[in-house]
Amino acid sequence: MGVVDRLKAIGPGALVAAAFVGPGTVTTASVLGAEYAYLLVWTIVFSILATMVLQEMSARLGLITKEGLGEAFRNEFQNPFAKGATIVLVVSAIGIGTAAFQTGNIVGGAAGLATITGVSENVWGPLIGIVAAALLWTGSYKLIERVFIGLVIVMGLAFVLNAIMVRPDPTAIAGGIVPTVPEGSAYLIAGLIGTTVVGYNLFLHASTVQERWDGAADLAECRTDTIAMVAIGGVITTAIVVTAAAVFPEGTQIADVGEMADQLEPVFGGYALGFFAIGLFAAGFTSAMSAPLAGAYATAGVLGWERDLKSTRFRAIWLTILSVGIVFSALGYDPVQVIVFAQVANGLLLPILAVFLIYAMNNEDLLGEHTNSTLQNVLGGIVTLVVIVIGLQTLYDQTDAILALLPF
Repeated sequence: MGVVDRLKAIGPGALVAAAFVGPGTVTTASVLGAEYAYLLVWTIVFSILATMVLQEMSARLGLITKEGLGEAFRNEFQNPFAKGATIVLVVSAIGIGTAAFQTGNIVGGAAGLATITGVSENVWGPLIGIVAAALLWTGSYKLIERVFIGLVIVMGLAFVLNAIMVRPDPTAIAGGIVPTVPEGSAYLIAGLIGTTVVGYNLFLHASTVQERWDGAADLAECRTDTIAMVAIGGVITTAIVVTAAAVFPEGTQIADVGEMADQLEPVFGGYALGFFAIGLFAAGFTSAMSAPLAGAYATAGVLGWERDLKSTRFRAIWLTILSVGIVFSALGYDPVQVIVFAQVANGLLLPILAVFLIYAMNNEDLLGEHTNSTLQNVLGGIVTLVVIVIGLQTLYDQTDAILALLPF
């Protein structure tokens, strides 16, 4: 198959890229660029490579076994206690987690539209949620996929054009590829890796590849899709860091993307602000669609329900997740306690997912000749160690918040 033919096969990877380049990534990348300029560009490179490693495994598992990751988890554990604990953890981390983060996704997209139109975020938020619900309700994977591909292109062009317009220093960017950990930067490094290597994307990818392809014969197309789209997500994240580094003096501490927008307004007569707002909208809207979809695939799979886009139970899951975001965005409410819980649950789940993936990908009874190579196992092991550290970091960072949630 030629390069052009493989590019035509782009599909599920777009959902993965759109899911991890959401408002959270835009914010983290902006803060990172403003404070440390280009010094932490290497973090993006590592995050993207780690994402490629885990997403390729997840996609291969789904394509070969015809199971989602949720089903694979459910079927692996025969002990009732282990199975029950697995179901509780997946539903908590993915189902409740995506609902908690959904408010930020919708508000982020609404903030982009508010910047362009001047209309309040509280108006745009519910509208974004309703449009996302309408698209998901069609139950047409092909339509959903095309919307994602289009919005990833829009998001990519918007953020990359911004990065070009601020005229960054190419030499300084290249220097940031060399790993270095400036004092006080550990939390941002963990944060950026944590918003890129996303647990729910593994569930999303294992299921959506089955909507697009038939089996082992399509592995080459699947890998091309994964690598290409995750790489594009990395380019977008890098563009955001580069833009922030160029418009803020190194060492500037910003709290949110609103400060980024203020700095961009005078650049090129406001065009830079417009591009940034369009990119932020695309990032928010795509995440507002992918998070409920991932939550539905994960929850339905681990509960043993049908993973059909048009099934009542499947729709009920994603509609519940989306509704939480719509209501909280309309009220201007930030469910801080639920988000803290979701962060902790995700921090615990991701290392378990990584270990399980590597274990499953070495099961010849499950995958036959498509098990992991030695190199894939080594790379997977390195990624797993890093996500374990991130999980521990998350628990440490949220200790006070966790204690505050306890009833005693």
